[in-house]
Amino acid sequence: MNRLTAFRERQDELLGMIDELRVMLKPEQLVVLPNAKAAHEHICTLGKKLKEHLAEEDKGLYPPLLTHDDPKLKSLAWGFISGEKPLRKQFDSYYQKWLKNCDFKFEDAFISETMEVFEAIETRIEREQSVLLPKLEESGVFATTAV
Repeated sequence: MNRLTAFRERQDELLGMIDELRVMLKPEQLVVLPNAKAAHEHICTLGKKLKEHLAEEDKGLYPPLLTHDDPKLKSLAWGFISGEKPLRKQFDSYYQKWLKNCDFKFEDAFISETMEVFEAIETRIEREQSVLLPKLEESGVFATTAV
């Protein structure tokens, strides 16, 4: 499996988790403590998967682009690298505020901020899919690179 295929699979997994969480975070679901606990754990897993996704980008996706001869690919990589910092910061802040103490208080502010985090992740992935991946496929940089 090449890097781009693995990258797409991680994106699909993140988007799938967000879809599942949107269902789990309905008020009628959260009044049942086991459901609230499961939702909390799933959000924590999403955070872990997001960090893994971004780390894999940093380790396996961007280095070949940063050393590539094409200045457009270098610029594209730097743009995505700098664009991931706000997402990491937003999720870290969210985690510290809502998930760190495992108190399962699913109040309106938590739900609202959770949906904002989901939107940020989805926006990032949509941008990767519409801008980054087509350029990488076009360039052929990862055509034969295995994971």
